[in-house]
Amino acid sequence: MPVDFFWGLRSLSILYLKKMWPCSDSSIEELYIFKIYIIPFMAIVNLKKRQIECKIVYYGPGRCGKTTNLEYIHKSFKNQVMGEMISIKTDGDRTLFFDFLPMNLGKVRGCDLRVQLYTVPGQVRYSSTRKLVLRGADGVIFVADSLEVRREKNMLSLKDLHQNLKEYDLSIFKVPLVMQFNKRDLDNENIAIMDLKKMEHDLNRQLKVPFFPGSALKGEGVGKTLHGCLKLVMQSVQNELS
Repeated sequence: MPVDFFWGLRSLSILYLKKMWPCSDSSIEELYIFKIYIIPFMAIVNLKKRQIECKIVYYGPGRCGKTTNLEYIHKSFKNQVMGEMISIKTDGDRTLFFDFLPMNLGKVRGCDLRVQLYTVPGQVRYSSTRKLVLRGADGVIFVADSLEVRREKNMLSLKDLHQNLKEYDLSIFKVPLVMQFNKRDLDNENIAIMDLKKMEHDLNRQLKVPFFPGSALKGEGVGKTLHGCLKLVMQSVQNELS
């Protein structure tokens, strides 16, 4: 994993925390270390602003549509997007993230939910980078490619997610997780795509998590997928705080 990527992600995370929690630099460093290293899978509660900060990561094989999902959300949900989309470039791929303030989801213990949405680089050689970005996630959206030729890559990426969670002593069966079966629109262009039942059998027969057909390029199913994950994250946060 490139060292400059790690420090870039660390610096951007600390800048974000400074914006959210005005306090001394040393306190911010401690909060960053607490969130990222000590208790990596736990939402942060900001009592002063009555907000709970969570992190959702879009995971999946290369070119499956993770970046397209985030770009569509950032463009189409402007009233709920907080600030610019930040890109950290790696060799041939990139990691994106921005802040999102969900509406009409209610409150948790009187606090609004504030979410950071991230993508991970999907190419195989970025395994360590994916693991780093996954750290601190409160929910995961697994984006699967509907193209028939990407069937094996989908399954390998899901296995990679399972392994990375396991290294954090977490079970893929317990982390808030939804799936999006992307590129369904290609069926109208006579391009070979997998049947939804086949994809569910390959990827979801054991997990049995909510799944959503979609076309990130056209925006179809993008909002439903995110909303489905947000609901699971809210339930998880409520359980953590009770």
